[in-house]
Order: sequence, then C-alpha cells, then structure tokens
Amino acid sequence: MKNPDQPPARGRPRTITPERIAEVGIEIGLPNITFVGVAAALGVSHMALYKHVANLEALKRLVAEAIFTRWQIPRAGDGEQVSLRDYLTLFTTSVREFVKAHPGLTPYVIRRSAATQPMIDKIGGHQLHIAEAYGIAQDRARWLLATLAFHGIAVADTVYSVAGQGLADDAERAAEEAEMEAELIQGMRALIVGALALLEEDAADDAAALTAS
Repeated sequence: MKNPDQPPARGRPRTITPERIAEVGIEIGLPNITFVGVAAALGVSHMALYKHVANLEALKRLVAEAIFTRWQIPRAGDGEQVSLRDYLTLFTTSVREFVKAHPGLTPYVIRRSAATQPMIDKIGGHQLHIAEAYGIAQDRARWLLATLAFHGIAVADTVYSVAGQGLADDAERAAEEAEMEAELIQGMRALIVGALALLEEDAADDAAALTAS
C-alpha cells in the first residue's frame, strides 16, 4: 500500500504536453499569450515550460498550428453538390469566420515561411480535394484557392482589427463592423467571379494551343 505521506515521484509533469499547451494557448488567445500565463494555466513554472518550448515565438507557432489544423474547411459534396462558384463562396465565408474567431492568427497562416508542415499538408490536401471534385488541374486549384485565401485572410484581418476602434458606443462599433464586413463579402464575391473568369480563359488558351499543335 502506498504511503500517503510519500512525496510524488520526480520527473516531467504530466500536464506539459503539446496538446495541453495548445489547449491553454487557444483559451488565452494568441494576442495575449505569454510564457508566464501559459505556465500558470498549466500549473507549472515558466522554466518548466521552457523545457518543452524554446521561446515565445515557438509557443505561438505551436498554438497557431493547433488552431489551423482544427479548422473545418468546407468539403465539396458535403450535403448537396454545389457549383464551383457556390463552393468558393462557402470557402471564403469559412475563411472570414475563421479569421474573426482567432485574432492574431493571420501572421502564421498568410506567410508560407511561417507555416508548419502539418499546416502545409492540410492546405495541399484541400487543394487536391477541390481539383478532383471539380475536374481542375491541381496547379490551377492551388492558384485559385491560394488567391482567395490570401486576400480573404488579409482583408478580414484588417476589417476585424480596426472596425469599431475609437467608438465608445457598442451599437456604433457593431454597426461599423457590419458595414465593413458587408463590403468585405462583396469584394470577395467580385474576386471569385474574376478568378473563375481567369481560370476559364487559361483553359481556353490551353485548348487552343493543343489544337494548334
């Protein structure tokens, strides 16, 4: 029988795992993450946390990766089959809502150099899925989705970062955000139409070149 007065065995605390660190980081929110804050939430010292994560930037990357890999990107054929244009509307809506729900994430998803391998794999898998679902060459599906994601993330981050700043009244802040959000949605619709037109133009050029050869 174990002696109740026996001190616990020394060793790595069970509470420090990548999964637990990510959970705590998501709860705190990327803009507010500090080593001391995450360590306190885990119930360990910040020096103990340093044994698992090298620095604050690595800590934020770990949390950003966890947020991104949990993002439920809409799939083609989920429910009723929709046109590519309608699917892209669903996709850009998901992008906008994702950015709104996770302040501070944009620097880790908009720059290729900042993305981790699991994030790159998730993006590549989604691009392949859309290429196969709609009969598009994979390089064109990559360009289409990357273009929409890049602009959608960048503009949404700007909108939700600045909307309502300097306004004391809650109703005024909400009204300004709604107005800017509506303009963002309209802009993404225009971008979708233009991107699809370019896609069709490229396909026509390829067909003409094939016929000429």
